[in-house]
Amino acid sequence: MLITDLIPQTPIDTVNVADSAKVAVLELSEKISSDPQGFFAGLLQDFIKFGIKVVIALVIYIVGAWLIRRIKKGLQKLFVKRNTDKTIATFVSSLVSITLTALLIIITISELGVNTTSLAAILAAGGVAIGMALSGTVQNFAGGLMLLVFKPFKAGDYIKALGYEGIVTEVNIVNTKICTVENNTIILPNGALSGGNIDNFSHLPYHRCTWCIDVDYSSNPDIVRSALLGIIKGDEKILDTTTEGVPSNPVVFLTKLKESTVEFQLRAWVKTEDYWPVLLKYNEEIFKTLPQMGIAFAFPQMDVHIKK
Repeated sequence: MLITDLIPQTPIDTVNVADSAKVAVLELSEKISSDPQGFFAGLLQDFIKFGIKVVIALVIYIVGAWLIRRIKKGLQKLFVKRNTDKTIATFVSSLVSITLTALLIIITISELGVNTTSLAAILAAGGVAIGMALSGTVQNFAGGLMLLVFKPFKAGDYIKALGYEGIVTEVNIVNTKICTVENNTIILPNGALSGGNIDNFSHLPYHRCTWCIDVDYSSNPDIVRSALLGIIKGDEKILDTTTEGVPSNPVVFLTKLKESTVEFQLRAWVKTEDYWPVLLKYNEEIFKTLPQMGIAFAFPQMDVHIKK
């Protein structure tokens, strides 16, 4: 059908609407003039019926609102009893309250005789449009719920995720804030965070310190092992197998034979809160002590032999 085919129909439709309205007015006036008593009696009866519907709708709304408040309070008591995170408790309570209120409004309007099919369709279309516009935010909401339910970390933990690491300062429903060692605040979206790898350094009570030391090929392995164990001996922060949950005493392994160096690893267990102080302390102690004991640190080198 062409657009030009529609042009003649516009004035015809306008005339038809006007004629229909004129006929309705004439019929109404004719009905009033012919039987005014019956007309007003019927009008009163319709008004009473509508009034009854209004009263019923008000009763439904008042009772429904009371039930919604009771359900919301019940959820809050349940969350407090189970010690649920405050953020997730507030979010779920608000979501349930808004959903039930929207349903109550639709039921109340339908009781008045209004067709709610179109209203439900409009609400559904609006929900889809809002969901598409806020898809990233919705993803972060879902990620925040996952983090708050499964708790892979909490405020105060030191984590590494999405290429950043630091102490978690805040976990809310859409993002997580961490403070780096440089005192920078990094805000991570919960959607990406919940779907990525999270390295939580603070989750368990013990952590293993590992020092990798490269020494010269001329070094005696027994002397190197004895020297490294002697450096950390007597430190109360270094744990041994008498401590519950610690898998082994401090040990030294010859781990790699490289091109120009021999790599030893010193491994020792500490409490999680002592990890960084102990690691950094013995980095310096090893650097100062080994040369004093005649153990040379290795570095890449090349031997050149000149023949006559």
